Amino acid sequence: MAKEKKIDDTEDLTEKKNLTIEDLPGVGEATADKLRENGYDDIMQIAVASPKDLADISGIAEGAAVKIIAAARKYADVGNFETGEEILQRRKEVLKLSTGAQGLDNLIGGGLETQSITEFFGEFGSGKTQIMLQLAVNATIPKEQGGLDSDVLIIDTENTFRPERVIQMARARNLDPDETLKRIHVARAYNAHHQILLAEKAAEIAKEFPIKLLIVDSLTSHFRSEYVGRGSLAERQQLLNKHMHDLLKFGTIYNAVIAVTNQVSANPAVFFGDPMTPIGGNIVGHTATFRIYLRKAKAGKRIARLIDSPYLPEGEAVITLTEDGIIDGT
Repeated sequence: MAKEKKIDDTEDLTEKKNLTIEDLPGVGEATADKLRENGYDDIMQIAVASPKDLADISGIAEGAAVKIIAAARKYADVGNFETGEEILQRRKEVLKLSTGAQGLDNLIGGGLETQSITEFFGEFGSGKTQIMLQLAVNATIPKEQGGLDSDVLIIDTENTFRPERVIQMARARNLDPDETLKRIHVARAYNAHHQILLAEKAAEIAKEFPIKLLIVDSLTSHFRSEYVGRGSLAERQQLLNKHMHDLLKFGTIYNAVIAVTNQVSANPAVFFGDPMTPIGGNIVGHTATFRIYLRKAKAGKRIARLIDSPYLPEGEAVITLTEDGIIDGT
């Protein structure tokens, strides 16, 4: 059977099904092999790529990469103007992941959204990792119970993942601990570049397992320790920006929740009533969709304050860290 002809600008691309990346203009067998080796193995992934990245990994000119991406976007129907009604309809595909605490869920509109980055930041001991572990357990349960019925990816930068804690949380929800652990895939990131690489490779795991939650705990630890001083700030922010957009791209393509933790530093300027500022500056601030500030309170309670959201007002919720997991504060 003859190979399907290349798509071009005059075709009605909405009628063409099951196209491969070889069907894009300018993508030959050698280029396709290089793209696949680097995780670009379907039309949508190419449609949301940057010309520079595509050119660098495939060895083609950046101008040619622009044309390939333009064709992919036309077929995938991305990057065009849409009506608000069309966007609202597409928003119905967004899923919600419960935190396990009703008050916190209500604060963020019913749970963590897919296709978004939710950042939790706070001091050491504020509960960031505990919330990440709770989210990992919750993601494995059925959707009607507040989960995603999915597997989970965790990029662990500080060696904080503890299977024993997952077992406690799973038992508290009457889940099989062994089955829960089998659905959580953990990779230890040893430096900033390794962390970026793991985020890029997440797409390969998502082809084998139904990944709907990607956790990075913590987002900025390696960047903060490896890029010290004002002289390295520009390089750090550039790498962090790429990393954040790789995470957001994964969430968009796979309709997944992206949950990250972030550290804070003391700042003479008071930040939302507290002299603590999240690491990462505007790069993290502008890319994270939801930002939640955690601070300690009395008797094991934590105050979660929503400080940034595209459509929700600022507000606070009280949660409690217990042996069984995250629950509403009382």
